[in-house]
Amino acid sequence: MSDSSTEVAPAPVATLNTLLADHLAAHATRTAFVDGGATLSYAQFDALAEGAARWLEEHGIGAGDRVAVWLVNRIEWLALLFGAARIGATVVAVNTRYRRAELEHILGKSQAKLLVFQPNFRKIDFPAELAGIDAHAVASLRKIAVIDADASTPEALIGKPVVHCAFEPATAPRRRRPGETAEAPLILFTTSGTTKAPKLVVHPQRTITGHSQRAARAYGFDAHDAVMLAALPFCGVFGLNGALAAFAGGAPVVLIDTFDAREAARLVQAHRVTHTFGSDEMYRRLLEAGEGERPFPSARVFGFAAFQPGLASFAAYAQTRGMPLTGLYGSSEVQALFSCQKIDMPFDTRIEGGGYPAAGELATIRIRDIESGKLLPHGESGEIEIAAPGNFLHYLDNADATAEALTPDGFFRTGDIGFLREDGSFVYQTRKGDAIRLAGFLVSPVEIEDEIKAIEGVDDAQIVAVEIDGQQRAVAFVIAAAQPGLNAESVRHALAGRMAAFKVPARVWFVDAFPVTQSSNGVKIQRARLRDMAVERVQGETV
Repeated sequence: MSDSSTEVAPAPVATLNTLLADHLAAHATRTAFVDGGATLSYAQFDALAEGAARWLEEHGIGAGDRVAVWLVNRIEWLALLFGAARIGATVVAVNTRYRRAELEHILGKSQAKLLVFQPNFRKIDFPAELAGIDAHAVASLRKIAVIDADASTPEALIGKPVVHCAFEPATAPRRRRPGETAEAPLILFTTSGTTKAPKLVVHPQRTITGHSQRAARAYGFDAHDAVMLAALPFCGVFGLNGALAAFAGGAPVVLIDTFDAREAARLVQAHRVTHTFGSDEMYRRLLEAGEGERPFPSARVFGFAAFQPGLASFAAYAQTRGMPLTGLYGSSEVQALFSCQKIDMPFDTRIEGGGYPAAGELATIRIRDIESGKLLPHGESGEIEIAAPGNFLHYLDNADATAEALTPDGFFRTGDIGFLREDGSFVYQTRKGDAIRLAGFLVSPVEIEDEIKAIEGVDDAQIVAVEIDGQQRAVAFVIAAAQPGLNAESVRHALAGRMAAFKVPARVWFVDAFPVTQSSNGVKIQRARLRDMAVERVQGETV
């Protein structure tokens, strides 16, 4: 990470493909991506992105249209993103772990015109999940495109025609199109708040491009020997922002379809990876797979977000094995890699969340007291508010949520608690609300609770998160009416068909009532007490 991260110059207002054009002019034949056994230069990727743009146009996609991409990390994901940018279309980033209810909501809410997915990946049966969707809920969808289609690919799914997604690198020069502008919406990310359904975060080309350029300089992706391992899914800011920052800086990006510790360890060693980003759990598994006392000598910036307890002791252990973990901060609204600690900081400070914004002095961070609403001085904890050139525009078709998230003077209310340091950096401490981190994703407990309440025989439910077998997992407390056959396994089975596996509670406990407390605003459920109860029960299982 560059020591000049607080003095980053403004990035020009530019389209996404500006990142590629700069490389084509300077070093077109240098390696841009490594995907499996294939290596693509910048010139080869440019041709592939143009092929994707023309394929999208052939299938009726133009400026302002939305394309849902439901793929694991592969070069086609990025080609579709750059191709969509060229015609002024918008990519809807769909989590590969999403299941029927979530997929139906995202497709319906985004009004995507085209869905691109692959038939199967490991244990994921994409067509089966899609088949359970209510076609009326996704009325805007015109076609479904399948990558790696074969003779078994159906001609239609949920009443929509199926086409093969097989674009080739374009042989003709890139066409300039009027829809490609810096203000054109580029991507919709999902986020969870205090309501059941995820919101869709809108970023135009300029916020993604500018942030990529600034992060490239701030975090050392422009070093001559920098190499990035893209170990996190492109469907989220954490995965995509890292890959685009590396791309902007000229660092080769090594793709891995989904995180596998042994394969990731092999790639880090084989390609001398200097940068990667992930959760503390990912790094635990990576170190377990690494052979030798110091398995990753090339490690330089291994940024992490701490989603589980026991971080300090693990980070200290990682340090002894040559893995210099570095705390960072981000969100869908301000983008991942918004900030990162400096690698030359003392250990205890370097592993804290937060850090120095990639935008340097162009970013303003302030802390507001959550009770009085007053702005706080350095060292005092309150809600983090951010104004930066990479901030999102709005939540799609949700003016109320947008107004709630943004202050009148344009700061984003993060919902996170932290404090400012005197040097202009900040420290992230915890989440303001009750949102929980599961499998690296921020999840609203209400989303899971509402699905449980929809099960026949359930009167009420509460979700908290606790550590089980080294991972942060959701657990459920359920109040049930008399219902034959209703038990923990039946509740989990009912949820498994509607939600991503990481959201399905690892434990379901039936109780007569929830712990509550009286307040001036009425009765409130004591989530802290529920967490304590969950920890006691999990610990009791091992006694």
